[in-house]
Parts: sequence; C-alpha cells; structure tokens
Amino acid sequence: MKTFVATPANRQRDWYVVDAEGQTLGRMATQLADVLRGKRKPDYTPHIDTGDFVVVVNAEKVRVTGDKLNSKTYWRHSGYPGGIRSRTLGEMLERQPEEVIRKAVRGMLPRNRLSRQQLLKLKVYAGPDHPHQAQQPEPMEIEK
Repeated sequence: MKTFVATPANRQRDWYVVDAEGQTLGRMATQLADVLRGKRKPDYTPHIDTGDFVVVVNAEKVRVTGDKLNSKTYWRHSGYPGGIRSRTLGEMLERQPEEVIRKAVRGMLPRNRLSRQQLLKLKVYAGPDHPHQAQQPEPMEIEK
C-alpha cells in the first residue's frame, strides 16, 4: 500500500465563518491555526497547504482573560534609532481589531514560507458583515 500525499491538484478547500463575539482570543486562535493548516482533515500533509479559508467576523468583540487589555503590549519598530513604538491590547482593539486576531493566529503557525501562504487564507473583519457571501461559508463552532 502506498502512502497518500496530498497535492495542490487534489485538495479540497472549504470556507468557514467564525463569530468572534465572546470568544477567548488564544483559544480561538489555536483552533483557527489548525483549520488554516489543514490539520483537521484526514489528508493532512505537512509540506502542502491543504487548509481551508476562514472568515472571522466581530473581531472587535473578542474577549481576553485577566488584565491583558492593559498589560499586553504589541511592539513595532520603524527601523530607525529610537523608532520603537508600543500599543496595549486595549488600544489595538480600538484602532485595529483585525490585527489582534491576525497576530494571535500568526504566532501559532510555524515560522516558514508555508505559514505565510496559510495566513493569507485568514480573512478578519471588525464588524458582522463580510464580502465573502458568494463562497457560501459554513459556520464553524469554536470549542471553549
């Protein structure tokens, strides 16, 4: 019996929609990373992108535990001396709630070229509306 290896020609890609309202950020991000990588499928192959597309709505209503709204900081650097900037999670949720979920999921993917392709399949929107109705995404439940 030969070992099955998925190829880009025989993979099946589905679309899922996730409502982030009331979901814990880290728990949701781990499950989204598994779906993006394709680890929930029986034909998972580590070196082939077999994952599904995920649309996350209501990103601004995601919740965190503890005092993370004030204590968790996101850092970025402009590349110039003294160019480091920081924002707390509370400020990020006000300004860019989509980036909070994208950064959380990115941290749970492996650090390679394949993960950059997989992260492109994640679509995050702050409000309840999204432009992917034509793909007929199925609702996906997040386990708590």
